[in-house]
Amino acid sequence: MFDLIGHRALVTGGGRSAGAAIAMALARQGAQVAVNDVEVRRAALSAAEIRSEGGSAVAVPFDITDPGAVAKGVAFAAAEFGAPIDILVNNAGVPADMALTPFRDMPPEDWKRMIDLNLYGNLNCVRAVVDGMVGQGWGRIVQISSGAARTGLAFGVSMYGASKSGIEGFVRHISQELARTGVTANTLALGLLSNAVPDDAPEQAVAGLASTVPVGRLGTPEDVAAAVVYMVSEEASWLTGQTIGLNGGATTN
Repeated sequence: MFDLIGHRALVTGGGRSAGAAIAMALARQGAQVAVNDVEVRRAALSAAEIRSEGGSAVAVPFDITDPGAVAKGVAFAAAEFGAPIDILVNNAGVPADMALTPFRDMPPEDWKRMIDLNLYGNLNCVRAVVDGMVGQGWGRIVQISSGAARTGLAFGVSMYGASKSGIEGFVRHISQELARTGVTANTLALGLLSNAVPDDAPEQAVAGLASTVPVGRLGTPEDVAAAVVYMVSEEASWLTGQTIGLNGGATTN
């Protein structure tokens, strides 16, 4: 099951954390993977790690908020693989210097930066690959989102949540536009992940966070990767237009 041989994936933000785990998992299932990251070194290292295991991967570093750079990166990957990208995992979405800032304290230029990344950046990526998917009659779009898109939180992530809400709404609509083409579009909304906790965080603090999750632990990048593998597989062809909460039961639908 979940055989991805013959498919070509683009994973944005694939140079670290959940993105790197997603890229590796797709490669292990047989997909050729274009590893994107805004930092050249991270993209290259992640792609090299995949190749060291015998997988097929190329690094495609670009800023997803630059539509021209996205188009060039996608074209490069398609040329390297000999066919268009047919799996897109929009994972990039957290600026390296993201701070927890209450809305009243946030300057308007920071509103734009978050929306450019999480809304326009992801739209740029979908636009760059969707025609190739429709032309082949098969494609998978997975948007990585957050529980902050639907649950109000008081610790300074209002614009992050708003931008994620916007892209979730887009995915629902594009899923309906594409439903008869063989292309599916879904969202995976993440809860508390272990990689979001600083390495030097006290053990007691980490245990306290884990205790707030019904299953009793934080999520891992590998948890995210496993869910994505299913969502992009042939077995998930009847799944479209959905937002799946991957959060250890922290919220239920």
